[in-house]
Amino acid sequence: MKVVDPAGQTWRVSRRWMPWRRKAHVGNWGDVPTADGLGDDPISAIIGGLLLLLLIPFVVLAVLVALELLLLLLLLPFVVLGRVVFGRHWRVEARRGWDPVWEDEAGDWGESGRRIAAVADLIRRGELPPLNVST
Repeated sequence: MKVVDPAGQTWRVSRRWMPWRRKAHVGNWGDVPTADGLGDDPISAIIGGLLLLLLIPFVVLAVLVALELLLLLLLLPFVVLGRVVFGRHWRVEARRGWDPVWEDEAGDWGESGRRIAAVADLIRRGELPPLNVST
């Protein structure tokens, strides 16, 4: 649920579906070096090779992010099944923008829905949740 506090800050209050929060994040893709404008002389080949070496960490990071996302998608049906069939409790979290700042265990699906509405109402009134999530 998306809410705006009295200061105009956007908050998102929702259930956290996975038992953990994603660790890998890709930063600003505008920082990736490119090889535009290189010629075909030996100096340009050396510069291009150095740029390629600088690009390798970004490629490795992109592969790791893709693998983590694939793992999350593979585990999602089992996690949801475990929560529904075995009565695992849902966690409700509040995010300022996209950064999580608060979370708490909320019980089953119905209880977590009521908790989301209550927390969203508190934020709308200006009573912000305590910051209990370290990123």
